[in-house]
Amino acid sequence: MLINDPATLAAATSAFEAYEQALMTNDLDALDALFWASECTVRIGPGQNLYGIDAIRAFRSARVGGSPQRRLLKVVITSFGTDFATAHAEFQRDGAPAPGRQTQSWVRFPEGWRVVSAHISMLGEGH
Repeated sequence: MLINDPATLAAATSAFEAYEQALMTNDLDALDALFWASECTVRIGPGQNLYGIDAIRAFRSARVGGSPQRRLLKVVITSFGTDFATAHAEFQRDGAPAPGRQTQSWVRFPEGWRVVSAHISMLGEGH
């Protein structure tokens, strides 16, 4: 299997960076475009389990002010073949006592790279 093909890795990294920019500017149209528009898309986060793009869109549109601001501490993106990649990020939210982590599964569709699964959590004290 082809792992971390330079062109694929660059494309997946670019998609991840576009996601981060959209998240930090609360660009809902861009965020929606970066998630697979499917009932099979899943986003699990602190306080929510969202199944399907409609639930994800509803959560984002109801989130007053968007995502809390954060800075990335470490990002690891790995591509498998030419159409699948994972992105793992450790981040620090402004004012939060502990870092958080995010995992995304990305798939390259004809229309471009899309998140098909995401998980976000915050580290608790003592972990």
